[in-house]
Amino acid sequence: MILKKLSILNYKNICEAQLELSPKMNCFIGSNGMGKTNVLDAVYYLSFCRSASNPIDSQVIRHDEPFCMLEGEYDDVTISVGMKRGQKKHFKKDKKEYKRLSEHIGLIPLVLVAPGDSLLIEGGSEERRKLMDMVIAQYDRTYMEALSRYNNAHQQRNILLKMEDREPDPLLMQLWEEQMAEAGEVLYQKRSAFVEELIPLFQEYYQRISGGQEQVALRYVSHCQRGPLLEVIQRDRHKDRAVGYSLHGVHRDDLEFTLDGHLMKREGSQGQNKTYVIALKLAQFEFLKRTAMKTTPILLLDDIFDKLDANRVEQIVRLVSSDSFGQIFITDTNRDHLDQILSGTPNLDYKIFHVENGEINV
Repeated sequence: MILKKLSILNYKNICEAQLELSPKMNCFIGSNGMGKTNVLDAVYYLSFCRSASNPIDSQVIRHDEPFCMLEGEYDDVTISVGMKRGQKKHFKKDKKEYKRLSEHIGLIPLVLVAPGDSLLIEGGSEERRKLMDMVIAQYDRTYMEALSRYNNAHQQRNILLKMEDREPDPLLMQLWEEQMAEAGEVLYQKRSAFVEELIPLFQEYYQRISGGQEQVALRYVSHCQRGPLLEVIQRDRHKDRAVGYSLHGVHRDDLEFTLDGHLMKREGSQGQNKTYVIALKLAQFEFLKRTAMKTTPILLLDDIFDKLDANRVEQIVRLVSSDSFGQIFITDTNRDHLDQILSGTPNLDYKIFHVENGEINV
């Protein structure tokens, strides 16, 4: 998928921008806080119907402005979104508004690598589940339907567990547990298949970036691995009742990250952690490209070179500038990194944009 033109109006600190883009490499240079990341976030919004950094739509509208608009002209489709404060946003494909935003997810596959990805290692299991959900949802619409059913049943069961004035209706409790188990087993199977295919891709990318000096592993952990999910959920119902929420289910699934047999969050240096996350995201890109999508995803690289040694930077530069990747958006405060990319690939099609105080110039 190629984004040919991007129009931005009142998005975060960007007042107005009309960008004609390279089909390969688009580089955004500027100091911190100038708006480079906001350009990439606008591209992200057009794929996922939301900001990567702020789930509240009204807060992406530029200060003191009543509305914002984004429009992207791709190979064979135009996507636009308009938002007014206090009103529902309008998301359109070729000027026709979607009835449900879920219909759009997966049309424009995209992978973002950003500083906030450090939470995949440092944060809780929720961040790692989000990674699985985001990837699978881009190629499997039934996944989001199963996730919605599971979340609804999980929420309703928790309401029953929190009841203080009387014991919950056992038949109603059974109903929600059965719905949790049915949808949860579907999610588990799809997550398991995804992780199984992701692991070798991830390990290959990590070895290429690190020079093969470290061994990394990735393991999917789920309560479904303890037996039939309905039995697992019901086994400790009395404990759930005591704490007031569901202790077991696929909402507790996790990914275990290790380096040389030890947990990354305990043993990894800043450079190793960043290498791990970048390799994971590039594997995600390769997975979508190889097995799931009919088009090459767009790749967003936001300030990825910080805290990496020169050798790892060089390897990443070689990877992303190869023919294996399609259109790339990259931000950096250091022009040297981009010069390294461009000098190493003399025939590379590229554009460089300078960003300062929300103004973008070629």
